[in-house]
Amino acid sequence: MIQQITILGGHGKDSTPEPVARIDLSMGQVISIVGPTGSGKTTFINDIELFANGDTPTGRRILIDGKTPPAQYREDPSLNPIALITQHTNFLSDLPVGEFLRTHAGIRTNDGGMVSSLMEKTLDFANQLTGEPVIASIRMTELSGGQTRALLIADATIICNTPIVLLDEVENAGIHRTRALELLRQYKKIFVFVTHDPRIALLSDARIVMQNGCVTQFIETDAAERLFAGAVTRIDDTLTKLRERIRMGGRMTMEDVREHAAFTAMEAKA
Repeated sequence: MIQQITILGGHGKDSTPEPVARIDLSMGQVISIVGPTGSGKTTFINDIELFANGDTPTGRRILIDGKTPPAQYREDPSLNPIALITQHTNFLSDLPVGEFLRTHAGIRTNDGGMVSSLMEKTLDFANQLTGEPVIASIRMTELSGGQTRALLIADATIICNTPIVLLDEVENAGIHRTRALELLRQYKKIFVFVTHDPRIALLSDARIVMQNGCVTQFIETDAAERLFAGAVTRIDDTLTKLRERIRMGGRMTMEDVREHAAFTAMEAKA
């Protein structure tokens, strides 16, 4: 059972060595990767997914439990301990959701009862992440971006059951972010989020800061930031409610403005 993944620093876009030379991530941690657009966040998780060994443009090296990953991790998808969920979710096959899950679960186990259980758990997990229900009969290509991302996160966590899950900007797909983190923490895995969302970053155990292709800081979330995360969550929830009202054709009134202003003032005093 994998306990730790290590990222050994390489170099940035200008070939200077990365300021953070080593990062150790342990099972059960939730980590965020933050930084400006073009700073190298997606490249960083791609290095992890590829088990980089000084053979990618960044020169980084990935170790699993202190050792170079075995070649079979790259060669045999069934043994690969990493699941990568990207922003690109185009499917090659137009299968119904149920058939997609049944096929995938069947590859993992020959037990028919276990297959049904995995399918049920995966759909339940997915439907706690998105406001649009995912049902077994709908075709994969008919899913919205939020439904697709929710299903893939659930599939990677439950059916794939890989110890390391990499997620690229899930906030852009309509995922319930706080609920996603609550659910994912129940599974003792390493979750790495590429994100621009302060809520996800502050609810993570630590964040990796990227600039110019380099890891410049590794910041562990402290007690003060965890407390502040609660305020950010409440403000974001309020904005989400206002957004949903507009989407459903509702009108905004001055009472809504006053209520939100009072809420913001209350948060500022807290």
